[in-house]
Amino acid sequence: MCETKSFYLWLLQVVGLLGLLALCLWLDMRPKSPNYTILNFSVPVVNDSNASDHGIIHYELNIENPNKDSGIYYDDIFLIFYHGHDTVGKYTIPSFCQGKNKNLQVLDHVDVEASLWRTLRNAILNATAELRVDLSTNIKYKTLGIKSKRHGIHREGKVPIGKDGKIANKKKKVKLQRARSSKKWKLRATRFLRIIFIPYLGLVSVYIADLL
Repeated sequence: MCETKSFYLWLLQVVGLLGLLALCLWLDMRPKSPNYTILNFSVPVVNDSNASDHGIIHYELNIENPNKDSGIYYDDIFLIFYHGHDTVGKYTIPSFCQGKNKNLQVLDHVDVEASLWRTLRNAILNATAELRVDLSTNIKYKTLGIKSKRHGIHREGKVPIGKDGKIANKKKKVKLQRARSSKKWKLRATRFLRIIFIPYLGLVSVYIADLL
């Protein structure tokens, strides 16, 4: 009887060590989400009553793949620029593949909707303008020659604009963060894992104690 208990205890230790090893390997190989940072951003304005009735948003977006073992395949990336609840401009970055541990800088511009330009221009001249940048796409990781399933990406960031039409914060760049909907999904997933695994770990502990 004692030998049987010792065997089961040894078996549980082996399974536990193998599980821990698998977890460490998974955490090490698990791809990280790409990072998106606005390096430069400007909306040229002219303090003149005869100024143009349309505007342009110039931006420089850095897309970073932080993974040393995984390439990333992007679907089209959709950028939407908001002023308050109004959509002042849109742009689509065509699909592409990004190598391991690489950066891509996208330097382009967006035409501001003519009907919204005057409101945005006045807000900039009054130093009260703030634009929200919304980024969404789907990606696949390629690790050890194997492509993953598609993962949805949704990021956003607020860009304060000074009277000069440029980024007003001290860092002069804005890193896009997970959108609220993505955070809610992550929180639900975490709660689900807790519900599943904590009771399981408790049962394993009780079983080991019983064997001892």
